[in-house]
Amino acid sequence: MAEIRVFPLSCVVQNYSWGKVGLESEVAKLVASGDPLVQIQPDQPYAELWMGTHPRGDALIRDNRIPQKTLGQWIADNPACLGAKVKDAFQGHLPFLFKVLSVNTALSVQAHPNKELAAKLHAQFPEHYPDANHKPEMAIALTPFEGMCGFRPVEEIVSFLQNVPELRALIGEVAAEQLERSGSDDPRGVSAALRVCFTRLMKSEKKFFVDQLNMLVKRISQEAAEGKDTSGSNGELLLRLHSQYPGDIGCFTIYFLNLVRLEPGEAMFLGANEPHAYLHGDCVEVMACSDNTVRAGLTPKFIDVLTLCEMLNYTPAPSSSKILPAVQSQLDPHVYLYDPPVPDFTIMRIEIPASIKLYLISAMDSASILLVIQGTAVGTSTAAASEMSLRRGSVLFISANESISLHAASCEQCLGHFHRDTPCLSR
Repeated sequence: MAEIRVFPLSCVVQNYSWGKVGLESEVAKLVASGDPLVQIQPDQPYAELWMGTHPRGDALIRDNRIPQKTLGQWIADNPACLGAKVKDAFQGHLPFLFKVLSVNTALSVQAHPNKELAAKLHAQFPEHYPDANHKPEMAIALTPFEGMCGFRPVEEIVSFLQNVPELRALIGEVAAEQLERSGSDDPRGVSAALRVCFTRLMKSEKKFFVDQLNMLVKRISQEAAEGKDTSGSNGELLLRLHSQYPGDIGCFTIYFLNLVRLEPGEAMFLGANEPHAYLHGDCVEVMACSDNTVRAGLTPKFIDVLTLCEMLNYTPAPSSSKILPAVQSQLDPHVYLYDPPVPDFTIMRIEIPASIKLYLISAMDSASILLVIQGTAVGTSTAAASEMSLRRGSVLFISANESISLHAASCEQCLGHFHRDTPCLSR
């Protein structure tokens, strides 16, 4: 029998408390559709679907002709499946973790270290930073998606300093005036002033910031009840985050970080040292295979304010600059590429119209994982043992240099919408 190099996966669900509950969750919908035997619990959060080889969520192989049980075990025994360049560059490991996230309440204000800082943190505090790798990330919205990313333009932050006295009290008059005086002709001066302001906020004494936050929430609540416009204080978002994380310093970060709203298909790239937080919605996410996260608010987990404030990129920029556009492939009009400036991953969105009854997913020189977002098809490949029935929620591992033919399963619901994640070493 020919070696099986393309096969379906059963992937791990993480039930974190911030996830959407039951079938409100895109994760739950995909899992239930991909495997009709799965029973979704209506009161349980379905936060993340992990597609990859991470030790805390190594995907199971759904083909009993393959002796290895998990994708990680199979790749360890068959490293050539990664493709020669990826195998050598990433020491025989799949370099990315592919996810679907369904966010109901905000995730922590956080950033991820670059490789140099990751190695240092791992050596010093392995209990908090479990590996030495960097963790760039990219999120592609499946539903309207909301997050915070990067520092706002200085004029927006200054406006909040002038409209939110509770924020100004935490930062102090000297630091606030320094930021107000900083000019766009001196970007280093702007970054330095921004660093001082944000660090003073995050290092505020707890009783002081809780008192100021309670005063702010009381004031905004009264203004909202009176029908006043609270947008100058970012009132709606403040009240929402405070209801989720009362008394948390992270509530004040809304005055420093861009609010980014993504429509389905739009993407946000999160490089090293970029402060961010996901707030609400469903997305496909891909990241380098790492667990290194430096948190500083909106979380009950370990926070490391000192490291976060030291490491951040204090370059202000508008929210529009955080959106990574998809580029239509010149080789195939049905493929849209999300290609961030890192070698660990790239994502292809494949949209196949109903008029096409046969479509070839081309071979690549690196391994990839395919997720079916909608539609149905029958997949065939010389590297698969048999036909593969694909539907919404199906996940396939595709070895390097292997292609798949997709045959329309029905006229009403042909093929559809796929995401394909793969390393990108072509730079």
